[in-house]
Amino acid sequence: MTRTDDRMDPQPAPEATAVPTYAAVGIGAGPANLSLAALFRAAAPEEMALFDRQPGPAWHPRLLYPGVTMQTSWMKDLVTLVDPQHPLTFMNYLVTTGRLYNLLNAQFDTIPRLEYVRYLEWASERIPHLHWDVEVDRVSHAEEGFTVYSRDVPVARCQHVVLGVGTEAYVQPSLADLPAEQVCVPDDLASRVDRMTERSEPIAVVGGGQTGAECVLELLSRGFTDIRWIGRRPWFQPMDDSPPANDFYRPAYQEFLQGLARSSRQRLVEGQTLTGDAITPATIRALYQANYSGLLALNRFPVTMLPGRNVTAGEAGPDGTVLLHASGAEGQERHEVRYAVLATGRRPGPVPFDQELLDRMELDDAGELVVGEDYAVRWKGAGEHRIYALNRARLSHGIADANLTLLPIRSALVLNSMFERQLFEIQDDLLPVRWG
Repeated sequence: MTRTDDRMDPQPAPEATAVPTYAAVGIGAGPANLSLAALFRAAAPEEMALFDRQPGPAWHPRLLYPGVTMQTSWMKDLVTLVDPQHPLTFMNYLVTTGRLYNLLNAQFDTIPRLEYVRYLEWASERIPHLHWDVEVDRVSHAEEGFTVYSRDVPVARCQHVVLGVGTEAYVQPSLADLPAEQVCVPDDLASRVDRMTERSEPIAVVGGGQTGAECVLELLSRGFTDIRWIGRRPWFQPMDDSPPANDFYRPAYQEFLQGLARSSRQRLVEGQTLTGDAITPATIRALYQANYSGLLALNRFPVTMLPGRNVTAGEAGPDGTVLLHASGAEGQERHEVRYAVLATGRRPGPVPFDQELLDRMELDDAGELVVGEDYAVRWKGAGEHRIYALNRARLSHGIADANLTLLPIRSALVLNSMFERQLFEIQDDLLPVRWG
């Protein structure tokens, strides 16, 4: 990557005697907060800073397997949906880096995931006050506002805080104690696969979603010949990317959801899972084709698909194996494998509030933060200081909250709320559908 300035270099935490003050601080500098910071700079006279523990801009860097593509259109970038003339559009990235014609001629249905990461790197170089390699471990609140700490040293003061801490791999407790030298989560597969030398021995991939499918493809490309792909759903279901399904990913539908009772919203959103949390048709097609090619080479399929199984427990087996216990249509099953990859989902990362601030948070029945229509967290004593939470409101704001589809729309709503005026107008009035 070519650097145009020194913003990509890790910035050490300022001394406590020179703590800068900003209108807002974003915890995390992934796509969500990058979108917010980009639009913030275009619309507000104040300054915003982002802090991220990573050494530089990235997006799921440990899941960038060769050939993986995005699940959303390239038009749904950091800014275009609310400000198509913004200098940080994906189109401007293509033009200014000389990539436009090559990408068009390659005729991708969706762009490579690595291209999206390159776009994030390019945009990050053009957004000020990005502090890499700074892990925020505590946020406190006083009458004058928030103080943000890294390693117990204050790095910023601000009026508002925006949580964009992303997600982390989740492993259910019944599988958490499996032998670490043989079992990993998808985030660690790339660094572990070279040590998995027994490529003809059985390996299990637990999880029937997009990440599980990508892990299976990666293992096939690395020469594994006995892969057991286990998923809970009745079959390995492709994503619904039809026009009616995509109507759930528009501002008007989010506005419709906000007019419903929380229980009604949750019921609707849970029914829309396959519009976002499923396997892209291109990925499942590639997997089937690779499996057929394996059949031609080996006289058997290298991937055995085992849908309709719920892996409930696991333990170390004899002779360095791993035993996975699953319940299926015909009762209990036991799968003995040499290795296992647990692609069993993700959950929001922990919030870095001090205990006093945590005690003031309003939580729902599941212990999650209660997020308002404008993505503001409900907490006692908020006053003029607000906390916004991104990527933590799927069951209240819709299936789109958990992915990249409406990043600029959400950023616009947050900024309109933060500055209590309409900095951005969100237009989505021409509708063919009436949901309620």
